[in-house]
Amino acid sequence: METRQVGLGGPRVSVVGLGCNNFGSRIDEQQAARVVHAALDEGITHFDTAESYGGGESEAFLGKALGARRDEAVIATKFAPRPSEEPYRPGVLRQRILDGCDASLKRLGTDHIDLYYQHRPDPEAPVEEALTALGELMSAGKVLHVACSNFSAQQIDEAARVSAGGLLPAFVASQIHWNLLCREEEQESIPAIRSHRMGIVPYFPLESGLLTGKYRPGAYPEGSRLVTTPRFGILASDENFAYIERLTRFAEARGHSLLDLAFGWLMAQDGVASVIAGATAPEQIAQNVRAGQAWQLSPAELRDLPAKG
Repeated sequence: METRQVGLGGPRVSVVGLGCNNFGSRIDEQQAARVVHAALDEGITHFDTAESYGGGESEAFLGKALGARRDEAVIATKFAPRPSEEPYRPGVLRQRILDGCDASLKRLGTDHIDLYYQHRPDPEAPVEEALTALGELMSAGKVLHVACSNFSAQQIDEAARVSAGGLLPAFVASQIHWNLLCREEEQESIPAIRSHRMGIVPYFPLESGLLTGKYRPGAYPEGSRLVTTPRFGILASDENFAYIERLTRFAEARGHSLLDLAFGWLMAQDGVASVIAGATAPEQIAQNVRAGQAWQLSPAELRDLPAKG
């Protein structure tokens, strides 16, 4: 599988990554192991998890599944935000990061994290505090690279300004919610990410399955997130389904599927290092990998893509 470097100086990762957010919530340890092994066998090296996924079980399941194959993987995880009810005092966020990293390392069963994200910005703590703590972890060899997730353009600019002197580490990437149905970041954080030459790591590339082509208006598989989770159900709007139909016709006219388009479009965007897709079964891994390699969209195809609305 193709690999790309994450930003300037970040790790090289497979262009299709495995999001492990389902581990410990939607699938158990045995099924998670099957998914991880299938991913490794398909050439996926990028495994993305977080301290908060599955109450910590996602990291634990991933670590156990990798086992002796740890060196084949680039592990990305994220420390949980400082509790909102906890009053901020200088040093509180730093300790949260240091403690969170040690706990993640233990659950993952490894001595280092390849890519460590600040999962969300802290509304009160200065970014200097986070970067200082992350620098300590890098100096100790516990973390190799650092990144941010869900940061605004202003927050990305501020972090870059603070790290510009070279005394504090710089974020090599930003993880964002970006796909064919969700494009707000193109006017918000993406220009800032690109201006600082950071890598872009999109999550939810298939928008809860809507961009796989398996859903039709009003017909959702039993147990699917569109049925069980109100937040996802909001996505199943007439407007979205109308746009999905136009995208499907666009892809099929060129000999491809909607799934091929969902991956190929993101991979054709400037700065995208790896597209994170979750999976609950090995079959989904195989489908995602095939789709990720199926279509390199030309400039003309990108230009001719149907507009939403």
